[in-house]
Amino acid sequence: MRVAIAVVAAAVCVHGALWALSREQTTAPNVNGQLASVSYNSNHGPKHPDKAPVPTTEQIRTDLKTFAPYTKAIRTYSSTRGGEKVAPVANEFGLRVTQGIWLDDDPLRNEREIKAARGLVRANRNINSLVVGNESVYRGETIFVGLNAAERAKLGLKPVEQLSDDEREKESLILTPAQKDLLLTDDERGRIAGAQEKDKAAQNGVTQFLNGKGPEEIRVREAINVERLIRVIQRVKRDLQIPVTTGEIFSVWNAHPNLVTAVDYIATHILPYWNGVEEANVVSATIGEFNGLRNQYPGKRVVIAEFGWPSAGYNFKDATPGRQQQAEILRSFVARAEQMGIDYNIVEAIDQQWKVTEGSVGPYWGMFDGNLKAKFAWSGPILDPEHWRLAGIAILVGVLLSLPILAMASVTVGQAALLSLAAHAVGGWVATVFAYWNGHYFVPGAVFALVTGMILMIPLVLIAMARIEEIAAVAFGRKGRRTVGGPALANANPNYTPKVSIHIPAYREQPEMLKQTLDSLAAMTYPNWEAVVIINNTPDPAFVTPIEEHCKLLGDRFKFINAEKVEGFKAGALRIALAATAPDAEIIGVIDADYAVTPDWLTDLAPTFADARVGIVQAPQDHRDGNRSLMHHAMGGEYSGFFDIGMVERNEVNAIVIHGTMCLIRRSALDAAGSWPDDTICEDTDLGLTILEQGWIAHYTNKRYGYGLLPDTFEAFKKQRHRWAYGGLHIVRKHWRRFLPGRSQLTRDQRREYIFGWISWMGAEALGVLVAIFNLIWVPIVAFVGIAVPDKVLTLPIVAAFTVTMLHFIMLYRLRVDIPKRQAIASAFAAMSLQFTVAKAMFDGIVKDGLPFNVTAKGGAKKKAAKFQAFWESIIGGLLIAGSITLIVTNYQQITEIYIFAFVLVVQSLPFLSAVAMALLENSKFNEFAYWTNLRARMAARLAPISARLPRLGNRTQVPAPLPVSAKQPETVQ
Repeated sequence: MRVAIAVVAAAVCVHGALWALSREQTTAPNVNGQLASVSYNSNHGPKHPDKAPVPTTEQIRTDLKTFAPYTKAIRTYSSTRGGEKVAPVANEFGLRVTQGIWLDDDPLRNEREIKAARGLVRANRNINSLVVGNESVYRGETIFVGLNAAERAKLGLKPVEQLSDDEREKESLILTPAQKDLLLTDDERGRIAGAQEKDKAAQNGVTQFLNGKGPEEIRVREAINVERLIRVIQRVKRDLQIPVTTGEIFSVWNAHPNLVTAVDYIATHILPYWNGVEEANVVSATIGEFNGLRNQYPGKRVVIAEFGWPSAGYNFKDATPGRQQQAEILRSFVARAEQMGIDYNIVEAIDQQWKVTEGSVGPYWGMFDGNLKAKFAWSGPILDPEHWRLAGIAILVGVLLSLPILAMASVTVGQAALLSLAAHAVGGWVATVFAYWNGHYFVPGAVFALVTGMILMIPLVLIAMARIEEIAAVAFGRKGRRTVGGPALANANPNYTPKVSIHIPAYREQPEMLKQTLDSLAAMTYPNWEAVVIINNTPDPAFVTPIEEHCKLLGDRFKFINAEKVEGFKAGALRIALAATAPDAEIIGVIDADYAVTPDWLTDLAPTFADARVGIVQAPQDHRDGNRSLMHHAMGGEYSGFFDIGMVERNEVNAIVIHGTMCLIRRSALDAAGSWPDDTICEDTDLGLTILEQGWIAHYTNKRYGYGLLPDTFEAFKKQRHRWAYGGLHIVRKHWRRFLPGRSQLTRDQRREYIFGWISWMGAEALGVLVAIFNLIWVPIVAFVGIAVPDKVLTLPIVAAFTVTMLHFIMLYRLRVDIPKRQAIASAFAAMSLQFTVAKAMFDGIVKDGLPFNVTAKGGAKKKAAKFQAFWESIIGGLLIAGSITLIVTNYQQITEIYIFAFVLVVQSLPFLSAVAMALLENSKFNEFAYWTNLRARMAARLAPISARLPRLGNRTQVPAPLPVSAKQPETVQ
């Protein structure tokens, strides 16, 4: 306990120190005076201004009261839908106003905007300038204002005189491109036609499409847009005594001197974020553009009508948004602009939550957030005000997740340290999630992505933590004491030789294979045993007669039963065998028909039952045909991991998983559990859990006492795992109530091991497939809609969980599984190849009941499948790779989160592609050891002359052949 408390306390201190060291504190010039101007839109809620309620005068007054002390003037963008209310309220606070006129594809609203603006100028003396249109040329809009009678007739609209006053005030018409072309003058239409001919001629009859138009046509249409905008500007300027301009980006002013001539001053928008400028170069780049226009048009007043930086969202190339960056850039720019006497306007006063059409950064350009809270101070050090709040959340979650460490018995320093590190890492992630949720405005798509992602991420994080706990126990924990042969089994009496009845169920098994199993039993050194061989539902005499004769040959110890029409699958056969068991048999042993046991199996393990509390003694499965092919070599290694890692750890808390071969069960425990259950297809695990629930003790040894045969094919390998997972889910459904307090004799540790075991195996695989499919659905949204996935919240946890899984596999195999490194690597692919199979079993277990017991084909009983055994895996894996490529190719803004998301898709494709690789390997020459042996021989022959001169190089080319699994006999590994 003291060790655990000390380590947990130390982890808290380290975590707190890391937050202290990571607190960003930057400096920038202080801005003590008022800003020259800021942009203000009275519609700054989540709904688009055209769909939102018109802001009230009181709402506008509250807004201006918040930021009026910071500025001398404001710029608006509209003169209707609330824009007409701003100037009178601004006058109450002594603010000058640059009034905006919004122009877009609605000629009727454009007309109302112009009339409203002219009226506002006459009524409000604090309006000192008019901005006609906002980036309308940059947006490619052809400006139409109002419609005459002929134009209305062309568009099928009623004459104006037939409209009521209310209809005339609210009439709206968003022009389509075809309608715009219909309203062009003959001269404009002719110029466009001429441009189209030039495009065709330039391309030898093939039109070059840029946004559906050729380059000459685009140039001409933009020129027409500028000319129409100029006519609107000239109309607005009539009878008004204030300056009139339009707001455009640098390139538009640079390309159209006629527009410069038409305005009273140049109102240029300089937003370096959209040029991907790195933060350090923003101010100098802005001043450079400003000086460029001033030098190009000497004598013309130039105003930076928009300058700003987003406080949240994704990077654009080298430009990274953020509150710290926003504060530093705005303060540096304002100080420089004031020093140089530059007239400027900051965009914007308050976040515009509805601006999701401008990408991830659209809603975050304000100096104040949507709650009218200032994002930063204009003087003093620049600090993140949320930093220590987030630190508190992270540390608190880390402490709460570390509490189970205090309850662990005999925890070591290294074990506690790794667990604390994992707990505080999760705490940091939780703080990041909180920061993202608290610092962003959400549209339905983003909310759906975050909420759905979190539902998937939380169990993923829990699974990762469970695997880290197993790494800690194996790598740093104390050596186990319950494995058979350890000091905890001192009660075992070597002179105790209870009668053991060994049951061998067989369904259409190869006779020669089964004979080997029976011969191995006959060679055992244990004195007191019998064997009951039950062949069930096998009408073909070729599978029955040889075994019956062989049992007679082996003697009276062997009982032979041929049972037809047996119900209940393997459990039904074992029930019949139990009925035929000798009355004095105290222990029931079960082995599969393909298992050849060692002579000392019962001699070593039967005495363990001298302890009357012991109900089960389990030995591992192992295999003797791992050298059949590379695929079987990989399969054998994959099985070994469970028996040398998971089972050893579970055994320490009496929570092993019982499997129906190499298993010894006390007969009275079997009877008390109700005999073999026939309502699940994993009767062995089901029975074992029931026995544990009744309070019996189970023991496990990882010493090999029997060797069976691996599944013949990749198809059989998958079917076996599907049966285990499908049956496992049914066991969960059957037993979950017994995990409630007081419903069984399971201990807390037993409950925990089973629950986390189920989640870590079945849940992890199903979750992996589910997350992969979810991400596939999200790919087109990210690639073509522009809603990316928050990296620290939803993508990095996937990478972290995969990394933990790989470390779990590599470290624990290295520490516990006695197989060559190459086989361990191959087994990793074999394990990953089953992800979709297990996930499908989970789905089948939810929607289907009563799937049959599929016997695993072994011993050459089944030929390779005719159809490709990884069809769906290839589809999903291929789509994940294609999605990754799509994200990279379409990531024009070079958003880091999208690159991370693309990498995540590649990571998620590995299990699916592993299945594809296994299926392809099975039917290829590369699956045969003989191919690699011959290849090494040919390489050695070709390298022989070089080897003679360079002996060391020659030695390095000699790669030892893999050893068959049967050559290994791992003892108790701790």
